[in-house]
Amino acid sequence: MNSSLRKFIFHDLQTVEGYIDPPDALVFLSLLQAQKQQGMEGGIAEIGVFYGRSYFLLKKISDEGDKVLGIDLFDIGQAADGSATQYRRFIENGRRLGIPVDEDLIIKGDSTGLQAEEIIAKIGRPRFFSIDGGHMLDHVAADSTLAMDTLADHGVIAFDDTFNPAWPEVTVGVADFLRQQKSAFSTFCMTKYKTYVCRSQFHDFYYNAITEASDLLAFRHVETEFLGSKVARLHNPMSRRMVYELMIRSGMRKFSERVYR
Repeated sequence: MNSSLRKFIFHDLQTVEGYIDPPDALVFLSLLQAQKQQGMEGGIAEIGVFYGRSYFLLKKISDEGDKVLGIDLFDIGQAADGSATQYRRFIENGRRLGIPVDEDLIIKGDSTGLQAEEIIAKIGRPRFFSIDGGHMLDHVAADSTLAMDTLADHGVIAFDDTFNPAWPEVTVGVADFLRQQKSAFSTFCMTKYKTYVCRSQFHDFYYNAITEASDLLAFRHVETEFLGSKVARLHNPMSRRMVYELMIRSGMRKFSERVYR
């Protein structure tokens, strides 16, 4: 990874309120780069934009011609006139980062009411689909079905907040999806916050993409199994996370990336 991209991930991106942390940012990067190297085409979709941290990451590391679709209710915050401030702050973040939002590729609304054709009409079949929308079981069920129905054959689905005790129904929803699909989808990577799945015929390709990625060498790779699939679990020690957070909070963002070398 070049130095300007590391600066973006470890410095610029951290100025945007949100939840994607460096390990998953580097997984996103490694997967999109692996797809590019193999000529795997398709748009990128995200349910749950918040203020754009992962959205701007996806825009930054994808090719210039790639279409990135964001889906969110955009109903957070309240201005003096009673309107929500979330969307305005999202747009402002893009201007500040020099990554303008393509507003024609933003859907303001409930993802559970969307049809697959609406997404395909905007970006084609996505090669990467991030799900971080509603965290109740019915939300996860609807969003995972939507992702499956739109996904390119070689596509990846990234589920956020799996195994987070604050949101137990996400774990149930992801497990239900994988069990219902039986051998059609399999998990190939897990981090502290996310679970990554693909169609089973591409499992080995993505598993190897994670275990061989140069940007992920800082993490200990632990082989585990989830619902019959071999999974690369990336272990990020608490000591490293604490040092990183301390540097961020102490105003040392530009040096924080050294923790992950």
